[in-house]
Amino acid sequence: MTKKHVKPSLQEIVEAEGHLIDSHIMEQIFDTVVEYHGRFEVEHFHIGKTNADPSRLRLRVEAPTGDELERMIGALLGLGCTPVDGSDAEFRVVDRDRCAPEDFYSTTNHRTLVRRGGEWHVVENQRMDAIIVWAGDKPWARRLRDLKAGDEIVVGMRGIRVIPESKERDRLAFAFMSNGISSERQVETAVRQTAALVRHAQENGQKVVVVAGPVVVHTGGAKSLASLIRKGCVQALLAGNALGVHDAEAAMIGTSLGVRLSDGRQEEHGHRNHMRAINLIYHAGSVAQAVQQGRLKKGILYECVTHNVPFVLAGSLRDDGPLPDTITDMNDAQEAYVQHLRTAGLVLCLGSMLHSIAVGNMLPSWVKTVCVDINPAVATKLSDRGTGQALGVVTDVGMFLELLDKSLSEVKS
Repeated sequence: MTKKHVKPSLQEIVEAEGHLIDSHIMEQIFDTVVEYHGRFEVEHFHIGKTNADPSRLRLRVEAPTGDELERMIGALLGLGCTPVDGSDAEFRVVDRDRCAPEDFYSTTNHRTLVRRGGEWHVVENQRMDAIIVWAGDKPWARRLRDLKAGDEIVVGMRGIRVIPESKERDRLAFAFMSNGISSERQVETAVRQTAALVRHAQENGQKVVVVAGPVVVHTGGAKSLASLIRKGCVQALLAGNALGVHDAEAAMIGTSLGVRLSDGRQEEHGHRNHMRAINLIYHAGSVAQAVQQGRLKKGILYECVTHNVPFVLAGSLRDDGPLPDTITDMNDAQEAYVQHLRTAGLVLCLGSMLHSIAVGNMLPSWVKTVCVDINPAVATKLSDRGTGQALGVVTDVGMFLELLDKSLSEVKS
Protein backbone atom coordinates (compact mmCIF):
# COMPACT_ATOMS: atom_id res chain seq x y z
CA MET A 1 0.00 0.00 0.00
CA THR A 2 1.43 3.32 -1.05
CA LYS A 3 1.66 5.94 1.67
CA LYS A 4 -0.07 9.20 0.74
CA HIS A 5 2.34 12.12 0.51
CA VAL A 6 1.42 15.01 2.81
CA LYS A 7 2.72 18.42 1.73
CA PRO A 8 4.57 20.04 4.65
CA SER A 9 3.22 23.35 6.02
CA LEU A 10 5.19 26.41 7.00
CA GLN A 11 4.15 28.15 10.18
CA GLU A 12 4.55 31.31 12.18
CA ILE A 13 3.39 32.51 15.60
CA VAL A 14 1.81 35.95 15.71
CA GLU A 15 0.33 38.10 18.47
CA ALA A 16 -2.29 40.85 18.48
CA GLU A 17 -3.53 43.21 21.18
CA GLY A 18 -6.44 45.63 21.44
CA HIS A 19 -10.25 45.63 21.46
CA LEU A 20 -10.21 42.62 19.17
CA ILE A 21 -13.82 41.59 19.72
CA ASP A 22 -15.54 45.02 19.78
CA SER A 23 -13.78 46.03 16.56
CA HIS A 24 -14.37 42.67 14.85
CA ILE A 25 -10.62 42.42 14.31
CA MET A 26 -10.34 38.84 15.58
CA GLU A 27 -12.82 37.49 13.02
CA GLN A 28 -10.98 39.41 10.30
CA ILE A 29 -7.74 37.75 11.42
CA PHE A 30 -9.30 34.29 11.19
CA ASP A 31 -10.88 35.06 7.80
CA THR A 32 -7.54 36.31 6.45
CA VAL A 33 -5.75 33.08 7.36
CA VAL A 34 -8.41 31.04 5.56
CA GLU A 35 -8.30 33.42 2.57
CA TYR A 36 -4.61 32.59 2.11
CA HIS A 37 -5.33 28.83 2.21
CA GLY A 38 -3.90 28.58 5.70
CA ARG A 39 -4.85 27.13 9.05
CA PHE A 40 -4.70 28.61 12.53
CA GLU A 41 -4.56 27.44 16.11
CA VAL A 42 -5.29 29.76 19.03
CA GLU A 43 -2.53 29.25 21.59
CA HIS A 44 -3.71 31.93 24.01
CA PHE A 45 -6.58 34.41 24.25
CA HIS A 46 -7.23 36.93 27.04
CA ILE A 47 -10.50 38.87 26.90
CA GLY A 48 -10.35 42.49 28.04
CA LYS A 49 -13.04 43.21 30.61
CA THR A 50 -13.00 47.05 30.60
CA ASN A 51 -12.38 49.90 28.13
CA ALA A 52 -8.82 50.19 29.38
CA ASP A 53 -8.17 46.44 29.37
CA PRO A 54 -7.24 45.16 25.89
CA SER A 55 -7.73 41.63 24.64
CA ARG A 56 -4.62 39.62 23.71
CA LEU A 57 -4.38 36.89 21.08
CA ARG A 58 -1.52 34.49 20.35
CA LEU A 59 -2.03 32.52 17.16
CA ARG A 60 -0.11 29.82 15.32
CA VAL A 61 -0.73 30.15 11.57
CA GLU A 62 0.23 27.74 8.81
CA ALA A 63 0.40 28.03 5.01
CA PRO A 64 1.29 25.48 2.33
CA THR A 65 4.12 27.56 0.82
CA GLY A 66 6.58 30.18 1.97
CA ASP A 67 5.19 32.69 -0.52
CA GLU A 68 1.63 32.24 0.76
CA LEU A 69 2.86 32.50 4.35
CA GLU A 70 4.64 35.78 3.60
CA ARG A 71 1.59 37.22 1.88
CA MET A 72 -0.59 36.06 4.77
CA ILE A 73 1.74 37.68 7.31
CA GLY A 74 1.64 40.89 5.29
CA ALA A 75 -2.17 40.91 5.39
CA LEU A 76 -2.24 40.03 9.09
CA LEU A 77 0.22 42.82 9.82
CA GLY A 78 -2.39 45.39 8.81
CA LEU A 79 -4.77 43.84 11.35
CA GLY A 80 -2.29 44.28 14.19
CA CYS A 81 -0.69 40.82 14.16
CA THR A 82 3.05 40.87 14.81
CA PRO A 83 5.36 37.84 14.39
CA VAL A 84 6.93 36.95 17.72
CA ASP A 85 10.35 36.05 16.33
CA GLY A 86 11.79 39.24 17.90
CA SER A 87 13.73 40.29 14.81
CA ASP A 88 14.49 43.88 13.87
CA ALA A 89 13.04 45.47 10.76
CA GLU A 90 15.16 45.14 7.62
CA PHE A 91 16.46 48.37 6.12
CA ARG A 92 17.86 49.05 2.67
CA VAL A 93 19.41 52.17 1.14
CA VAL A 94 17.67 53.88 -1.80
CA ASP A 95 20.01 54.34 -4.77
CA ARG A 96 17.82 56.65 -6.90
CA ASP A 97 15.40 59.47 -6.15
CA ARG A 98 11.75 58.28 -6.08
CA CYS A 99 12.78 54.65 -6.65
CA ALA A 100 12.32 52.17 -3.79
CA PRO A 101 13.40 48.51 -3.75
CA GLU A 102 10.65 46.16 -4.95
CA ASP A 103 9.98 44.75 -1.48
CA PHE A 104 9.45 48.13 0.28
CA TYR A 105 6.91 48.19 3.10
CA SER A 106 3.79 50.27 2.28
CA THR A 107 2.10 51.80 5.32
CA THR A 108 -1.49 51.80 6.50
CA ASN A 109 -3.03 54.81 8.25
CA HIS A 110 -2.86 53.01 11.60
CA ARG A 111 -0.28 53.75 14.28
CA THR A 112 2.88 51.86 13.31
CA LEU A 113 6.05 50.92 15.17
CA VAL A 114 9.39 49.74 13.77
CA ARG A 115 11.84 47.56 15.68
CA ARG A 116 15.48 48.62 15.46
CA GLY A 117 18.31 47.78 17.83
CA GLY A 118 15.89 45.63 19.80
CA GLU A 119 13.61 48.61 20.56
CA TRP A 120 10.26 49.69 19.12
CA HIS A 121 10.05 53.17 17.58
CA VAL A 122 6.80 54.96 16.65
CA VAL A 123 6.59 56.09 13.02
CA GLU A 124 6.14 59.86 12.72
CA ASN A 125 3.72 61.59 10.30
CA GLN A 126 1.66 58.41 9.98
CA ARG A 127 -0.41 58.15 6.78
CA MET A 128 -1.41 55.40 4.39
CA ASP A 129 0.39 54.43 1.18
CA ALA A 130 3.74 55.76 2.38
CA ILE A 131 7.23 54.35 2.84
CA ILE A 132 9.02 54.21 6.20
CA VAL A 133 12.31 56.12 6.16
CA TRP A 134 14.80 56.12 9.03
CA ALA A 135 15.94 59.72 9.47
CA GLY A 136 17.96 60.94 12.43
CA ASP A 137 17.01 58.63 15.26
CA LYS A 138 13.42 57.76 14.31
CA PRO A 139 11.26 56.38 11.49
CA TRP A 140 9.07 58.64 9.34
CA ALA A 141 6.26 57.95 6.87
CA ARG A 142 7.29 59.53 3.58
CA ARG A 143 5.61 59.61 0.16
CA LEU A 144 7.27 57.72 -2.68
CA ARG A 145 7.79 60.91 -4.67
CA ASP A 146 9.75 62.39 -1.72
CA LEU A 147 12.32 59.55 -1.54
CA LYS A 148 15.92 60.61 -2.05
CA ALA A 149 18.99 58.59 -2.96
CA GLY A 150 20.70 57.54 0.27
CA ASP A 151 17.47 57.24 2.29
CA GLU A 152 17.33 54.16 4.50
CA ILE A 153 13.92 52.54 4.20
CA VAL A 154 12.08 49.55 5.68
CA VAL A 155 11.70 46.53 3.40
CA GLY A 156 9.90 43.24 3.98
CA MET A 157 7.39 42.51 6.73
CA ARG A 158 9.56 41.77 9.76
CA GLY A 159 10.07 44.04 12.74
CA ILE A 160 6.87 46.00 12.11
CA ARG A 161 3.93 46.41 14.46
CA VAL A 162 0.62 47.95 13.37
CA ILE A 163 -1.97 49.02 15.94
CA PRO A 164 -5.42 49.29 14.34
CA GLU A 165 -7.70 51.92 15.83
CA SER A 166 -10.39 50.19 17.84
CA LYS A 167 -14.07 51.08 17.83
CA GLU A 168 -14.74 53.23 20.87
CA ARG A 169 -17.30 51.84 23.28
CA ASP A 170 -19.98 54.51 22.92
CA ARG A 171 -17.55 57.35 23.60
CA LEU A 172 -19.56 60.60 23.44
CA ALA A 173 -22.59 58.37 22.64
CA PHE A 174 -21.43 57.96 19.03
CA ALA A 175 -21.77 54.20 18.69
CA PHE A 176 -25.29 54.49 17.26
CA MET A 177 -23.90 56.11 14.11
CA SER A 178 -22.08 52.98 12.96
CA ASN A 179 -25.16 51.70 11.13
CA GLY A 180 -26.06 54.95 9.36
CA ILE A 181 -28.83 57.49 9.84
CA SER A 182 -32.39 57.05 8.66
CA SER A 183 -34.64 59.40 10.66
CA GLU A 184 -34.82 63.07 11.59
CA ARG A 185 -34.56 62.24 15.28
CA GLN A 186 -31.27 60.43 14.67
CA VAL A 187 -29.93 63.28 12.53
CA GLU A 188 -30.58 65.72 15.35
CA THR A 189 -28.83 63.35 17.75
CA ALA A 190 -25.88 63.10 15.37
CA VAL A 191 -25.72 66.90 15.22
CA ARG A 192 -25.61 67.16 19.02
CA GLN A 193 -22.83 64.60 19.20
CA THR A 194 -20.88 66.35 16.43
CA ALA A 195 -21.20 69.58 18.41
CA ALA A 196 -19.82 67.69 21.42
CA LEU A 197 -16.85 66.53 19.32
CA VAL A 198 -16.22 70.12 18.19
CA ARG A 199 -16.19 71.31 21.80
CA HIS A 200 -13.98 68.39 22.85
CA ALA A 201 -11.41 69.22 20.16
CA GLN A 202 -11.39 72.89 21.10
CA GLU A 203 -11.02 72.15 24.81
CA ASN A 204 -7.97 70.02 24.00
CA GLY A 205 -6.36 72.65 21.78
CA GLN A 206 -6.95 70.66 18.59
CA LYS A 207 -8.01 72.07 15.25
CA VAL A 208 -11.40 71.47 13.68
CA VAL A 209 -10.85 71.18 9.93
CA VAL A 210 -13.74 71.36 7.44
CA VAL A 211 -13.56 69.64 4.05
CA ALA A 212 -16.39 70.98 1.92
CA GLY A 213 -17.82 70.54 -1.56
CA PRO A 214 -19.90 73.07 -3.56
CA VAL A 215 -23.09 71.27 -2.50
CA VAL A 216 -22.71 73.20 0.77
CA VAL A 217 -23.59 76.34 -1.20
CA HIS A 218 -26.22 74.67 -3.42
CA THR A 219 -28.14 73.33 -0.39
CA GLY A 220 -28.13 76.67 1.42
CA GLY A 221 -25.48 75.70 3.93
CA ALA A 222 -23.07 78.54 3.18
CA LYS A 223 -24.69 80.87 5.70
CA SER A 224 -24.39 78.29 8.49
CA LEU A 225 -20.79 77.34 7.64
CA ALA A 226 -19.89 81.04 7.54
CA SER A 227 -21.48 81.40 10.97
CA LEU A 228 -19.43 78.49 12.34
CA ILE A 229 -16.25 80.11 11.04
CA ARG A 230 -17.27 83.43 12.58
CA LYS A 231 -17.85 81.71 15.95
CA GLY A 232 -14.33 80.26 15.92
CA CYS A 233 -15.53 76.66 15.48
CA VAL A 234 -13.42 76.08 12.34
CA GLN A 235 -9.64 76.42 12.18
CA ALA A 236 -9.06 75.50 8.52
CA LEU A 237 -11.13 75.01 5.36
CA LEU A 238 -10.06 72.54 2.66
CA ALA A 239 -11.99 72.46 -0.61
CA GLY A 240 -11.82 72.55 -4.37
CA ASN A 241 -12.07 75.49 -6.72
CA ALA A 242 -15.82 74.87 -7.15
CA LEU A 243 -16.67 75.71 -3.53
CA GLY A 244 -14.84 79.02 -3.79
CA VAL A 245 -16.46 79.87 -7.13
CA HIS A 246 -20.03 79.14 -6.06
CA ASP A 247 -19.54 80.75 -2.65
CA ALA A 248 -18.36 83.91 -4.43
CA GLU A 249 -21.25 83.66 -6.92
CA ALA A 250 -23.78 83.35 -4.09
CA ALA A 251 -22.24 86.19 -2.07
CA MET A 252 -21.69 88.63 -4.94
CA ILE A 253 -24.57 87.85 -7.33
CA GLY A 254 -27.11 85.96 -5.21
CA THR A 255 -27.25 82.77 -7.30
CA SER A 256 -25.73 79.29 -7.15
CA LEU A 257 -25.32 77.51 -10.49
CA GLY A 258 -27.45 80.32 -11.86
CA VAL A 259 -30.36 79.54 -9.52
CA ARG A 260 -31.54 82.43 -7.33
CA LEU A 261 -31.05 81.58 -3.63
CA SER A 262 -33.95 83.86 -2.71
CA ASP A 263 -36.71 81.92 -4.50
CA GLY A 264 -35.07 78.90 -6.18
CA ARG A 265 -35.85 80.12 -9.69
CA GLN A 266 -33.42 80.04 -12.61
CA GLU A 267 -32.10 83.52 -13.37
CA GLU A 268 -32.02 84.64 -16.97
CA HIS A 269 -28.52 84.04 -18.37
CA GLY A 270 -27.66 82.67 -14.92
CA HIS A 271 -25.41 80.02 -16.43
CA ARG A 272 -22.70 82.68 -16.77
CA ASN A 273 -22.89 83.91 -13.19
CA HIS A 274 -20.15 81.67 -11.87
CA MET A 275 -17.85 83.04 -14.58
CA ARG A 276 -18.87 86.58 -13.62
CA ALA A 277 -17.89 85.78 -10.02
CA ILE A 278 -14.48 84.45 -11.10
CA ASN A 279 -13.96 87.56 -13.23
CA LEU A 280 -14.82 89.87 -10.32
CA ILE A 281 -12.26 88.09 -8.08
CA TYR A 282 -9.63 88.39 -10.83
CA HIS A 283 -10.34 92.12 -11.11
CA ALA A 284 -9.68 92.40 -7.36
CA GLY A 285 -6.53 90.25 -7.57
CA SER A 286 -7.43 87.56 -5.03
CA VAL A 287 -10.14 86.56 -2.58
CA ALA A 288 -8.46 88.49 0.23
CA GLN A 289 -8.15 91.61 -1.93
CA ALA A 290 -11.80 91.31 -2.96
CA VAL A 291 -12.69 91.39 0.75
CA GLN A 292 -10.37 94.33 1.42
CA GLN A 293 -11.80 96.28 -1.53
CA GLY A 294 -15.37 95.68 -0.37
CA ARG A 295 -16.31 93.57 -3.41
CA LEU A 296 -16.82 90.37 -1.41
CA LYS A 297 -18.93 91.26 1.64
CA LYS A 298 -20.22 87.92 2.95
CA GLY A 299 -19.99 84.17 2.58
CA ILE A 300 -17.65 81.35 3.56
CA LEU A 301 -14.44 82.74 2.11
CA TYR A 302 -15.29 86.24 3.39
CA GLU A 303 -15.44 84.88 6.95
CA CYS A 304 -12.19 82.96 6.44
CA VAL A 305 -10.38 86.12 5.37
CA THR A 306 -12.01 88.31 8.04
CA HIS A 307 -11.24 85.87 10.88
CA ASN A 308 -7.81 84.71 9.66
CA VAL A 309 -8.96 81.13 9.05
CA PRO A 310 -6.68 79.57 6.40
CA PHE A 311 -8.33 77.99 3.37
CA VAL A 312 -6.97 75.82 0.57
CA LEU A 313 -8.65 75.54 -2.82
CA ALA A 314 -7.33 72.59 -4.82
CA GLY A 315 -7.68 72.65 -8.58
CA SER A 316 -8.86 69.93 -10.97
CA LEU A 317 -9.04 69.26 -14.69
CA ARG A 318 -12.64 70.45 -14.94
CA ASP A 319 -12.19 73.85 -13.26
CA ASP A 320 -13.47 77.05 -14.84
CA GLY A 321 -11.15 79.98 -14.25
CA PRO A 322 -9.97 78.86 -11.79
CA LEU A 323 -9.94 81.44 -9.00
CA PRO A 324 -6.53 83.11 -8.55
CA ASP A 325 -6.24 81.50 -5.09
CA THR A 326 -6.68 77.95 -6.45
CA ILE A 327 -3.59 75.74 -6.31
CA THR A 328 -3.44 74.01 -9.69
CA ASP A 329 -0.36 71.85 -9.04
CA MET A 330 -1.74 68.68 -7.42
CA ASN A 331 1.41 67.95 -5.43
CA ASP A 332 1.42 71.47 -4.01
CA ALA A 333 -2.30 71.27 -3.22
CA GLN A 334 -1.87 67.95 -1.45
CA GLU A 335 1.01 69.35 0.61
CA ALA A 336 -1.10 72.39 1.57
CA TYR A 337 -3.86 70.04 2.75
CA VAL A 338 -1.37 67.98 4.78
CA GLN A 339 0.00 71.04 6.57
CA HIS A 340 -3.44 71.89 7.97
CA LEU A 341 -4.34 68.28 8.80
CA ARG A 342 -1.24 67.55 10.90
CA THR A 343 -2.70 68.96 14.12
CA ALA A 344 -6.36 68.25 13.41
CA GLY A 345 -8.42 66.78 16.22
CA LEU A 346 -11.65 66.58 14.22
CA VAL A 347 -12.35 66.64 10.48
CA LEU A 348 -15.83 67.37 9.12
CA CYS A 349 -16.28 66.17 5.52
CA LEU A 350 -19.29 67.90 3.99
CA GLY A 351 -20.68 66.83 0.64
CA SER A 352 -17.51 66.03 -1.29
CA MET A 353 -16.64 62.45 -2.23
CA LEU A 354 -13.38 63.36 -3.98
CA HIS A 355 -11.91 65.56 -1.27
CA SER A 356 -13.29 63.46 1.60
CA ILE A 357 -11.56 60.30 0.35
CA ALA A 358 -8.37 62.24 -0.40
CA VAL A 359 -8.28 63.65 3.13
CA GLY A 360 -9.04 60.21 4.56
CA ASN A 361 -5.90 58.91 2.84
CA MET A 362 -3.81 61.68 4.38
CA LEU A 363 -5.07 61.26 7.95
CA PRO A 364 -3.87 58.81 10.58
CA SER A 365 -6.67 56.50 11.66
CA TRP A 366 -7.00 57.95 15.18
CA VAL A 367 -8.29 61.35 13.97
CA LYS A 368 -12.07 61.42 14.30
CA THR A 369 -13.80 62.11 10.99
CA VAL A 370 -17.49 62.91 10.50
CA CYS A 371 -18.69 62.49 6.91
CA VAL A 372 -22.00 64.15 6.02
CA ASP A 373 -23.58 63.40 2.64
CA ILE A 374 -27.00 62.70 1.20
CA ASN A 375 -25.45 59.68 -0.55
CA PRO A 376 -24.64 56.85 1.91
CA ALA A 377 -22.07 55.45 -0.55
CA VAL A 378 -19.74 58.37 0.21
CA ALA A 379 -19.26 57.43 3.86
CA THR A 380 -18.96 53.78 2.84
CA LYS A 381 -16.27 54.55 0.28
CA LEU A 382 -14.35 56.61 2.82
CA SER A 383 -14.47 53.74 5.31
CA ASP A 384 -13.51 51.19 2.65
CA ARG A 385 -10.40 53.21 1.82
CA GLY A 386 -9.11 52.51 5.32
CA THR A 387 -10.50 55.42 7.30
CA GLY A 388 -11.84 53.34 10.16
CA GLN A 389 -12.66 56.35 12.33
CA ALA A 390 -15.01 57.86 9.74
CA LEU A 391 -18.55 58.18 11.03
CA GLY A 392 -21.32 58.65 8.48
CA VAL A 393 -24.33 60.94 8.68
CA VAL A 394 -26.71 60.45 5.76
CA THR A 395 -28.67 63.68 5.38
CA ASP A 396 -28.89 66.97 3.53
CA VAL A 397 -25.66 68.90 4.15
CA GLY A 398 -27.40 72.28 4.32
CA MET A 399 -29.83 71.06 6.98
CA PHE A 400 -27.03 69.43 8.98
CA LEU A 401 -24.99 72.64 9.02
CA GLU A 402 -28.00 74.70 10.07
CA LEU A 403 -28.69 72.36 12.99
CA LEU A 404 -25.01 72.21 13.94
CA ASP A 405 -24.71 76.00 13.93
CA LYS A 406 -27.80 76.24 16.10
CA SER A 407 -26.50 73.59 18.52
CA LEU A 408 -23.15 75.32 18.93
CA SER A 409 -24.90 78.70 19.32
CA GLU A 410 -26.91 77.30 22.23
CA VAL A 411 -23.74 76.05 23.85
CA LYS A 412 -22.00 79.42 23.59
CA SER A 413 -24.98 81.47 24.78
